[in-house]
Amino acid sequence: MPRPRPLAVLLLLALAPAARAGLYYSGEQFADLPSQWRGYLLDQRTLRNVAARGTSAALNSARQRYRDAAAKLEKAARSRKLTADEQADLGAVYVRLGEVGKAVDLLRAAQREHPHHFRIVANLGTAWQLQGDLGQAEACLQDAVRLAPGKLESAEKAHLKLVRLRRREPKDAQGLDDLFGVRFVGEGGKYEAGKLAAAERKKLPADALEVAQRLGLWLPADGRLLWQLGELAAAHGDVKTAAAILEGCVGEFGLRAPELRQHRQEMHAAAEALRQSGEKSVSSRLFQPRSARPLAGRIDQPPLPPVSATGVNALPWGVVTETTLDRQYRPTFAKYLKELDGKQVELSGFMQPIGDDTEIAAFMLIQYPVGCWYCEMPDITGIVYVELPEGKSEAYTRGLVRVTGKLKLNANDPENFLYTIRDAKVKEAE
Repeated sequence: MPRPRPLAVLLLLALAPAARAGLYYSGEQFADLPSQWRGYLLDQRTLRNVAARGTSAALNSARQRYRDAAAKLEKAARSRKLTADEQADLGAVYVRLGEVGKAVDLLRAAQREHPHHFRIVANLGTAWQLQGDLGQAEACLQDAVRLAPGKLESAEKAHLKLVRLRRREPKDAQGLDDLFGVRFVGEGGKYEAGKLAAAERKKLPADALEVAQRLGLWLPADGRLLWQLGELAAAHGDVKTAAAILEGCVGEFGLRAPELRQHRQEMHAAAEALRQSGEKSVSSRLFQPRSARPLAGRIDQPPLPPVSATGVNALPWGVVTETTLDRQYRPTFAKYLKELDGKQVELSGFMQPIGDDTEIAAFMLIQYPVGCWYCEMPDITGIVYVELPEGKSEAYTRGLVRVTGKLKLNANDPENFLYTIRDAKVKEAE
């Protein structure tokens, strides 16, 4: 069958149905914020999934990294006293793993010993918040603001404000947190998706996006913070991203606030109107990201083993998506990926058919399924073209699959995919 053009594929996908008290852990290194939305949401999802037990190992190697880090520190604690920094790290790791009670117990003892250690105090404030004791969280975060380095003070103050707001609200409230004193409305005082009144825009702090993204990384399972991020994305002109985020708040986080549901509907309508009109988003003028992704170190990527010339090599998505393109769409592949060219590889992901057939001999493999609000439309660098042996086909499935075959990189032909796995075998992933 003819090979589809990648640029046409992106259009096809676009039309498919659709820590710091903060949390401070030395194993998490963050790039400058704000980050590009797609990269931010993928990394935010990775951090949220660290606490998700039962997640497929193919998608959650990050959780094992945190488990290994905890085990290493626990072993050290059996033979010697942990340093203050190590106690802060272990408490943060427990928080990431969802073991909040253990984090509180450890960090309370550490705070008694080191009452002026910023990372211990900040991590304890977050642990108290996640345990539901907002009074204790507020007390710790007041100290964290006082002890915070200058560049983190703004985010610490925002976190303290968040806890104070929620401490004073009715139980089970699901409204939008008034973090910045801004009403997300248009010039007439009525909510308009993607439009912010000039008077309200003046109130919005210059670092609002940076602060909100940082809070979302500290508290990745907090759906109401994602709602805040969706409104900020719209205020900066990106209604498509805003619509996807608000969809996730309802569909994945289960938020039921009538205001959110109304905003979601209006954001989808605005995004569809923009698509039909062919107009470009204004976000490029209003939003200037400082990084592609917030996690400077890929915590979801396991250590890379030596490349085997005869065996099957595991191919992490983190290596695939490290590929960059220049303005002429010429790729620069990661060194490890180039070493895998022509070798047998194994990669897990989701099948994306090219046409309507349910029995397919070739398909696109993507990291997350289309319809996932984090990555509705993958970049060209996030699509692997898979070809089965001649005469073979597979039934399309929506579940996670593992693909094995020979990797072929394309550095010269912009009309074809960057990566192809040939003579592929497909089976359900564990």
